[in-house]
Amino acid sequence: MEYLERRRDRVEERLEAVLDSVEPDELADEVRHVALSGGKRVRPTVTVLVCEALGGEPADAVDFAVGIELVHNASLVIDDIIDESELRRGSPAAWEAFGHGPAIIASDGLLGEAFNLFSTDERAMQTVSESMVELGEGEAMELVAEPTNEKEYMELARRKTGALFRAAAELGAIAADSDPYTVEAVGQYAERVGVAFQMRDDVLDATADAETLGKPAGTDAEMERPSLVEVTELTTEEANERARAESDAALESLSTIDAPESQSMEYLRDLAEFVVVRER
Repeated sequence: MEYLERRRDRVEERLEAVLDSVEPDELADEVRHVALSGGKRVRPTVTVLVCEALGGEPADAVDFAVGIELVHNASLVIDDIIDESELRRGSPAAWEAFGHGPAIIASDGLLGEAFNLFSTDERAMQTVSESMVELGEGEAMELVAEPTNEKEYMELARRKTGALFRAAAELGAIAADSDPYTVEAVGQYAERVGVAFQMRDDVLDATADAETLGKPAGTDAEMERPSLVEVTELTTEEANERARAESDAALESLSTIDAPESQSMEYLRDLAEFVVVRER
């Protein structure tokens, strides 16, 4: 785990440095509350690991990794407002801590800092822009055109969660200056990991408690939100099996990449396994 922790620490250090430069102080306090209150850092870790697995150096990918984490955190601010969720990662949600207006401004501030990091590479800008279009469409689907069956749910999960995972991996490949085929292959891997992650998230929301999750549990059912369990009426065991199938497909996509065996590649495989057994 020391190998992985070193890379996460590098991302964390750069994240703090980026947020330290935010002005004015009030905005800096708000974005730091959002981005530094914990989190698994899964997406930025994917960016760094993919870059390294494809022959790049971790340092080549750190700015892109921080950028995708900022985009993710900006989206969580809006999610919590929509859901009226008062808790995020065991701390008050941004809107609960600062009010709706400052929370929205904090979300904008996070996006601004993120795109400043992506602006050095045209391919990175295109990748993240496309993922944000998908994310926005996913949010809209959830609000105004809720899925009514498993196929529609899968499309929602692909857009709402899979898109940012895809971008995270593609950014790592771009940082390693990989060819388009490889960029697409790692994107497919990560998108399926993201969908599996969302499926497992839905199961945890239905079965875990708030203390374990670090956020309110049972909100999908309470708000009639289209989770896998609510939309399909699958049992939690069956939902976990669906998540496992996505994980297996992710591993298949990863196996098509022409890259030497490495610790980074091993961790990417481990991630696909972990997202379907995690407990928070």
